Amino acid sequence: MLLTPRTPAPRARFTPSRRRKAGALLASAVSVCLLAASAPAAPLGVGDRLFPHLGNPGYDVAAYDLSFTYPGTNSKPLQAVTTIDAWTTASLDRVNLDFAHGKVDSVEVDGEPATFTSAGEDLVVTPEDPLPEGSWMRVTVRHTSDPVSDEDREGGWVRTADGLAMANQADVAHLVFPCNDHPSDKAMFTIRVTAPKGYTAVANGLPTGVDRAGRATTWTYRTQHPMATELAQVSIGRSTVLRRSGPHGLPVRDVVPTKDRERLEPWLKKTPDQIAWMEGKVGPYPFETYGLLMADADTGFELETQTLSLFEKNLFTEPGYPEWHVDSIMVHELAHQWFGNSVSPRTWSDLWLNEGHATWYEALYAEEKAERPMEARMKAAYGASDRWRAAGGPPAAPKVPDPGQKISIFRPNVYDGAALALYALRQEIGRPAFERLERAWVTRHRDGVASTADFVGLAEEISGRELGGFFEGWLYGEKTPPMPGHPDWKSAAPQQAPAK
Repeated sequence: MLLTPRTPAPRARFTPSRRRKAGALLASAVSVCLLAASAPAAPLGVGDRLFPHLGNPGYDVAAYDLSFTYPGTNSKPLQAVTTIDAWTTASLDRVNLDFAHGKVDSVEVDGEPATFTSAGEDLVVTPEDPLPEGSWMRVTVRHTSDPVSDEDREGGWVRTADGLAMANQADVAHLVFPCNDHPSDKAMFTIRVTAPKGYTAVANGLPTGVDRAGRATTWTYRTQHPMATELAQVSIGRSTVLRRSGPHGLPVRDVVPTKDRERLEPWLKKTPDQIAWMEGKVGPYPFETYGLLMADADTGFELETQTLSLFEKNLFTEPGYPEWHVDSIMVHELAHQWFGNSVSPRTWSDLWLNEGHATWYEALYAEEKAERPMEARMKAAYGASDRWRAAGGPPAAPKVPDPGQKISIFRPNVYDGAALALYALRQEIGRPAFERLERAWVTRHRDGVASTADFVGLAEEISGRELGGFFEGWLYGEKTPPMPGHPDWKSAAPQQAPAK
């Protein structure tokens, strides 16, 4: 995700799209949360420090099958069916799913009716018979899927000028469909969308069918790689799908308002070369397709939804943004396909691995293509780093979100603050080792999840050096450490609150 500035920035913007013990904490959370059936229904969680009630213990989702029926207006709920195939990892008398902002009509477990109730933002399902550990289960939920209000920036369904799009970060996919809403539990997706004549629906992955019946059309898409719930995308609108080829014949498809297709084409045709540039830095593109969804909406951010990144159309049509600036934002969301999508964070405290790397390649692209020096940007970031750490926490230990504002974890400390830590690492271990590390990271953890501890371990392996002290300061310190190679760089002290 990269937050969209409200006014054009003359320079690259500084954004306002765990330790090793975290694994033990998650494991203990699972054991604590699996309560006896006699206990009242309660919201559970996987122990994430930033979002303690999201995700659910006791099962591992293998696949989602989502079906949505769009009524022809974005002011009414969609009818939906969500089917979840999963393995149980513990004996379950109940199954907790993350789900809110919709009405549940019925639930089945393995084809049999199940009782259900709500607890917080959980849908608590009680099957007729307990589910033993290591068993395969299928949960089918028939429900509505309700668009958020225009004032709600938390995400889920976002209303566009001609339909809907999804923006599920951070962890608000459960406003759209029942799920295990945590990036550590990735799964395959099949998505079906039925809409009236005149609308086009596009989703993650590749199309597998278009069925027309009367005045309605159903589009079906499937992913070929596992995906976190926060990265799901469905676009419904009066849209045109533009197709072109990327490197190695990669299918590139863009979704744009039909009326704006010619106006947006100069930007869209840049994508294949940007993919080739990223491949030159970190290796092959990790998915089956890519493209831009240019939504006629005021979201306040751009978002790296898997294989189909979400952008505000106005980013490309407002004349105040310099071309190099917009190009670098396109590369930011593209870089996320490797960093954050293919390699997803194990916990939300590992967010810096997503946003720091996307910001790094955004800045590197601006340096190489637009002569915007990386060193100048990093020096400016260093000057602000202590203020960012005071406001948002160090990069790998961000402060909890502000009440009622889940996206407030997306603070400057995990963007340019985290990119600054990567710059320091390159200074510390040298450019050749750093570049080997980047390629090894996205190769070793492709289609998986990984943590800060995993990154530290790989950096030590690639460089042949012990880096615990280095990373402790750069990722967890309250103050910014000295910059290797630049002892003269200074970070301004945070302003003190006035005495009362």
